[in-house]
Amino acid sequence: MRVFDQVMAERNLTRAARNLSMTQPAVSNALNRLREALGDKLVARSGYGVEPTPRALALWPSIADALRQLEGALSPGQFIASEATNTFVLAMADATAAALMPGLVGILERDAPGISMRVLPLTTRDPRPILDEGAIDLAVGFFPAVLADLTAQSQAGGKAPFDHQRLYDGHYVCVMRRGNPLAQGPLTLDRFCAAHHLLVSFSGRPYGFTDEALASLGRKRRIVLTVNQFFTAGRVVSSSDLLTVLPRHFVPVTGMAEELVLRELPLEVPPVHVDSLWHLRQAQRSEHAWLRLAVMAAARQAFQSGHSD
Repeated sequence: MRVFDQVMAERNLTRAARNLSMTQPAVSNALNRLREALGDKLVARSGYGVEPTPRALALWPSIADALRQLEGALSPGQFIASEATNTFVLAMADATAAALMPGLVGILERDAPGISMRVLPLTTRDPRPILDEGAIDLAVGFFPAVLADLTAQSQAGGKAPFDHQRLYDGHYVCVMRRGNPLAQGPLTLDRFCAAHHLLVSFSGRPYGFTDEALASLGRKRRIVLTVNQFFTAGRVVSSSDLLTVLPRHFVPVTGMAEELVLRELPLEVPPVHVDSLWHLRQAQRSEHAWLRLAVMAAARQAFQSGHSD
């Protein structure tokens, strides 16, 4: 079962063997015994790795869950934050990091001085591939399509290999420089659509959830610039007549709040739910459970201390 779990996680026999401190022939032999027991080939060679069969994909979540529960039962409480030297890798946007990292640093300094964290820029609305690869331990952000997909899988009776936790709800507003002509008077839908806009897009695609909401009304806006950071958007807007859409809680921590004006969006947009997302193979590991609790504690601290809407 452990061999199967690692092969499914890595999609590569050599990496699975390395993770298990086994030889590749030993991994192949164990996999062959499992194939005979289950009557399914489980994986087939594909490029530089292996591709799982539908039966393997269906079995993996249950096997992974059982292994993590067994690991937790056999070695309870093995993670002691005050003595640990782990390095955790998180992916999030700069606006999210600005809200959460001060609290997380406080938790590290107080409870886990030997732990390090690396924060990578979030470049996608679907971080499941990088979680699956093990490149990051936790993704934090707005993942509506991912959560909808996980819910659909659950309702269909399947078990998705990912889990999530709601951290906070964000509220987006239109942001412009204080001297922008649109800062005077109400921001109507017509004025909003007639303006030139800057879009924060992790992928670089010049189309976001605001544009989807506009399209549902038969309207559109002119996007003249896309950037991949909220801070960059604030800086550009503070010195131009472009409009942008930013999380309300982010503006006070930019250092540019005095230069900016906030206006409610002149249209309904979906609520922005910020979640942490992780792979289920991490779920039963006590160090990962600690990380999730620390991130949740930092979120609660941030949104109970002046960042809330």
